[in-house]
Amino acid sequence: MPRKSYQPGDFELAVRRARAGLGLFAKAPIPKGACIIEYTGKLLTRKEYLASNSRYLWDIGPGKTLDGSPRSNGARYINHSCKPNCDPDVYKGRVYISALRDIEAGEELSYDYGSDYFDEYIGKNCRCLKCMPEMPAKPAQAVAKARPVKPKTSKPAKPRPAPNPVAPAPRPVPGPEPVVAAPVVEPPRKPA
Repeated sequence: MPRKSYQPGDFELAVRRARAGLGLFAKAPIPKGACIIEYTGKLLTRKEYLASNSRYLWDIGPGKTLDGSPRSNGARYINHSCKPNCDPDVYKGRVYISALRDIEAGEELSYDYGSDYFDEYIGKNCRCLKCMPEMPAKPAQAVAKARPVKPKTSKPAKPRPAPNPVAPAPRPVPGPEPVVAAPVVEPPRKPA
C-alpha cells in the first residue's frame, strides 16, 4: 500500500449554506485518498484549554489542543456525518482531512466527529443525510392560467367619507391658582 500523502491538494472548495449551518463543498471532483485540506488554528496552553468554550477544539497529542475557530481555517466548516466522505488524520501534531471515496463536484465534505462530541453536542439533532434523508421532491404546483388584462376605464371616483378623527377631549391642565385682584374702591365724587 502506498504511503499516505499529507500534502493538501489544490482543490477548489467553497463555504456555502448546508443542512447544519455552513458547510464546505467541493467545487470540482476530488479523488479517493486525496489529502484535501489541513485543519489549522491556534495551539492552546493548558490554561487556555480549560478556559475555552470553543467547539472547534482538536486533541492533537498528550496535552496538546488545537483551537480551529478562526475563520481562516476552512476545514472548520466541514460538518459531521454518520456516513462521511472524509476522514481526519493527526500526523506529526497536525490535522489533515482526506477523501474516503471519490467526491463529486458540489458535494458537501463531512467526517465523523466521534462519539464524545456527538453525544455532547449533536445527539438526536443530527442533520446528516443518513439520519435525516432528504424529503421527496414536492410535485409541481399548478400554474394559474394567464388572464387577459382588461384596460382601465375611467369611472368617476367615489367620494370618500371625511375622516372622523377621534380626538381626545381636552383635559384641564393643573396650574397655579388664578390671582384675584382686590376690588378697586373709588373715592366718592363731588357733585359739580
